[in-house]
Amino acid sequence: MSNVTLNIIPLDLQRHEEVGTLLEEYKEFLFDKAEGTTESYLRTIRHLIGWLASRPENNGHFQPRQLVKPAVEAYLSHLESEGLSIHHRARVKSTISNFANFLIEEKGLLQRNPTRGIDLPSIQHSASQQLSPDQRTILRSLVEHKGDYRGRALFALGYWAGCRVSDISWLQMSHTHVGPKVGWLRVGYKESRERDIDLLNGARQPLYEYLKNSSNPQRTYVFTSQRSERLTEEGIHYWFRTLKSLANKSQREMIQDLTFNDLRHDFAYRAREAGWSLEEVRDYLGLVAHKGALSTLW
Repeated sequence: MSNVTLNIIPLDLQRHEEVGTLLEEYKEFLFDKAEGTTESYLRTIRHLIGWLASRPENNGHFQPRQLVKPAVEAYLSHLESEGLSIHHRARVKSTISNFANFLIEEKGLLQRNPTRGIDLPSIQHSASQQLSPDQRTILRSLVEHKGDYRGRALFALGYWAGCRVSDISWLQMSHTHVGPKVGWLRVGYKESRERDIDLLNGARQPLYEYLKNSSNPQRTYVFTSQRSERLTEEGIHYWFRTLKSLANKSQREMIQDLTFNDLRHDFAYRAREAGWSLEEVRDYLGLVAHKGALSTLW
């Protein structure tokens, strides 16, 4: 199995004026989506277009009429061969469906959605949603082996603080109060989910080390990327896929279907095992109370 990294196929799409215009119009079609979602959709469609254009029968060119069901099935199979999880492929299929609706409804360039009738294997969730001890050991060892401050902090906020991907992506420096012995954060960029949380040492220490060793303390957001002042939600998911790709074959078989969100799930169950009440866990994770279980961790 090849490494779980998904790079844009190196075709110079900027030279194809029609494709560039089409993508700009599609971006406008996504006006009601969050910034991170829009970026993720566009990144997925650019890769799809590059892959379609690279096929021998298309001679380096893309036309919307190439977007037919057999081509989408072949593309999803290609992603599977690259080691992308069923979760990722399901997101890709959903994005292609959205793009196809744009081509049908706004442009009149397609007559039928090519994702219709394509079934992916069911995504299996364990009843407990806990990571196994082996999965925990593998992930923690991969983070330590990679050895970068940002990666350790990202992992720690999911694993030791149960943060949502959006909590981390939108975390601001002004909401981050971390020192060598104590720390707390204000997380939840949506007002209805905003909350203050005290950090366990497992989350505080890696975040403190990252902030101490990172440049530009005047930045707005805690986690940045080379392209943006804020590391997007998709950027965090990409980092996690890249982390998993460092595993050896036997390890990868155990963690290949895990997502960053599974760290949040596992934190909740470990907190319960440590004696936290359901109310304490719900308050810490910013959940709405539901009878019976922690059913709204997403």
